[in-house]
This record gives sequence, C-alpha cells and structure tokens, in this order.
Amino acid sequence: MQWNNKFSYPKSMRSMISGSRMYAVNQEKLPSVTSILQATQSEEKKASLANWKVRVGTTEANRIKNDASSRGTSMHNFLEKYLLGQLNLELLEIENKSKKMAGEIIEQGIKGKLTEIWGTEATLYYPGKYAGTCDAVGVYEEQETIIDFKQSNKPKKEEWIEDYYLQLGAYSLAHNVVHNSKITQGIVLLCTVDNLFQDFRIKDTKLEEYQNKFLEKVEQFYHQRNMI
Repeated sequence: MQWNNKFSYPKSMRSMISGSRMYAVNQEKLPSVTSILQATQSEEKKASLANWKVRVGTTEANRIKNDASSRGTSMHNFLEKYLLGQLNLELLEIENKSKKMAGEIIEQGIKGKLTEIWGTEATLYYPGKYAGTCDAVGVYEEQETIIDFKQSNKPKKEEWIEDYYLQLGAYSLAHNVVHNSKITQGIVLLCTVDNLFQDFRIKDTKLEEYQNKFLEKVEQFYHQRNMI
C-alpha cells in the first residue's frame, strides 16, 4: 500500500444552516451529501424510523444513535491513522470495540487489496451542487475506487443499504467531474459490533446508475428549498 498524492483535495469549513450541514468550498456554500439524503428520504423510510423510535422509546433510540455515532467516529479515526501510517502509536492502548472493528476492516478489506491511496478524509465537491467527505480514495483491486467505512449493530442485507450506494455514487461523480478521474468502482467496508466483516461494491454501469439517482436527489433537494 503506497501513497500517491496525484490529486489536490481542497480545504473546507463545515457549518449547519437551517438544519442542513453545509460545506464552504472554494467560495461556495454547498449542502452535504448526507444532508441531501436525509432531506429526500422516502415517506416509507421516515415512517419506518418513526415506528422504531416509538417501539424502543425516545430515550433508548437516542442512546443507540449516540453510541453508534461515537463508535463510528472512533473506528474511522483508527482507520484514518492506519492509512496515514500512524496507527503504531496506538498499540499501547487498551483494546476497545472500535479498534477491533477497525482491525477487522484492515485485515479483511484493506490489506493486499488497497494498493494505492490518493486521499483519506478527502473533501469532494460537485461545483454548484453538493460536497462531502470521502473516507478513502485510490486503487482497490486494480480499479480506481471510492471507499466508505461503515459500522453496524447487526449484519446488513444489500436491499437495506441504498443510501450507502447513493453516497458512493455522489463521491465518485464529484471526483470524476472535478479531477477528471475515471473512478469506476465504489466499495463499502463494514464491520458489526460482533466483529463480522462485510463488503458491498458497485461498479461500472451500476455505479453510473447510482450517480444518476443521486443527481435526482440533488434536484429534489434544491426544489424543496425553492433554490431553482
């Protein structure tokens, strides 16, 4: 695994405006990929989430959400340090759940597969439309690839992860538009709290399909806000 700083990723500032996360990139304020997905959720998905909150109770729902968020942030930090060659500094720490989850992703999803890294926690943007932070980008199993790290309380089925694919579509499209790259693959590397590793990938025409689906979400987002 080697670094290749072939692309220059911009600095960005994040803020919250009217409930949406915004990125200030190159004198533009752009909505984040996750804010667009949240604002354009289907009624079915909203209802499912509301029903879950009623079923487990607001307090428990918030606890589960906060635990997952904290665990995800910690796992991402370990993975970023690994990609930057800084993880050895952490070996003296007591093992924790997030670190073990990161370790599963490293062993099963990164080693021997991610051969070239262009960036980690890289700001990507589509001028005039949206922006976001990509977990990793580079050459994965000989293809130019966007990589997303995820954690979960339980294993996922492909039909549950539409938003993951939409994120991969958003980031790959933004990278190709701004950097004139030819990213043809997006991959999700996921680990559950029980250390079960899963990977999901979309490539070629399926990736293009999700790029287009995300652009439809972008149009819907701006239409909702009367910005077009």
